Amino acid sequence: MTERYSHLIVTELKKEPEMTPEFRELYNSFARRILWIDDDVVPGAFQMNTSWYCSVPDKDPVFPEHSHDCAEIIGFFGTDPDHPNDLHGEVQVDLDGEPHRINRSCLIFVPPGLPHAIHIHRADQPIFHFSVVTDSHYNNG
Repeated sequence: MTERYSHLIVTELKKEPEMTPEFRELYNSFARRILWIDDDVVPGAFQMNTSWYCSVPDKDPVFPEHSHDCAEIIGFFGTDPDHPNDLHGEVQVDLDGEPHRINRSCLIFVPPGLPHAIHIHRADQPIFHFSVVTDSHYNNG
């Protein structure tokens, strides 16, 4: 039997975003990338990234203000199944310079062109993070 659709299932990290060696070292000091999908990994796919944030990075903000030409959804989830809404940490998301301190699991919709930044203030236990951009690749506008 032919597996016509197995190419649509991603179970290992096949690609990471382009980043400077300095940023890669910083990122690896506080986060562990799980999976990444985009048009290069699965033709036709939009871009999605998943990671564990395990500690507070030495640099703040770790993701300085930027924007995209398309919409983005950002998620932060606590990893305690008995308290799934408790982030067991604190992140700050700046939306067009307006700071939002978050300590609960959340989804954030970022409209196209809206400047945003991410700060990680506390990670008492791993925080599951993901981002989805509605384009085939992750691009800063």
